[in-house]
Amino acid sequence: MDSAMSLDWIETPGGTCLFGDQARPVTVPTLLWTRTPITQEQLGDNPHQQRPVTDIDQATAAHIASQLGGRLPRSVEWEWMASGAKRRVWPWGDAPWGPEMANLQDSGHGDTTDVTAHPDGATPDGLLDVAGNVWEWTASCTMGDGFVIRGGSYASPPLYAQCTFLNSAPAELRSPGIGFRVVREP
Repeated sequence: MDSAMSLDWIETPGGTCLFGDQARPVTVPTLLWTRTPITQEQLGDNPHQQRPVTDIDQATAAHIASQLGGRLPRSVEWEWMASGAKRRVWPWGDAPWGPEMANLQDSGHGDTTDVTAHPDGATPDGLLDVAGNVWEWTASCTMGDGFVIRGGSYASPPLYAQCTFLNSAPAELRSPGIGFRVVREP
């Protein structure tokens, strides 16, 4: 796909992620992340559509990520990108959620928004839409043929967008509230 050249990659330095609620130490390498979840415009589907690609199952998301020169992140990599070494509560820091930070259940949108609509919610590295708008597929499988999804969606309560919160979805699920972000080695 020629779109890979138009992707904006952000480097997130590696380190030791204190993973999950138990803060289990896991080493994460330095990775390049797409600044936003993948959009319809980036795939060439709709030239002016900055909303995330949705309604795709996990295998399709993984296939597209590969075509774009990367892969889906593991759950621990996603958490490290979102929370950083300081274990931020939210991708933007520890300040409580407000509608200007992320598209979540109580923000009044009721649907996905452009991936650049909430710059106040960016991570310190500049990644956008890590919290809210769409859940993001990961490469981490769960029991029962599912995969971990991270970040919450426009229909999620704010708690679901916290950095350590994880959920799962059946691998074959195609939802208007699940998209994906691509990661690759530098």
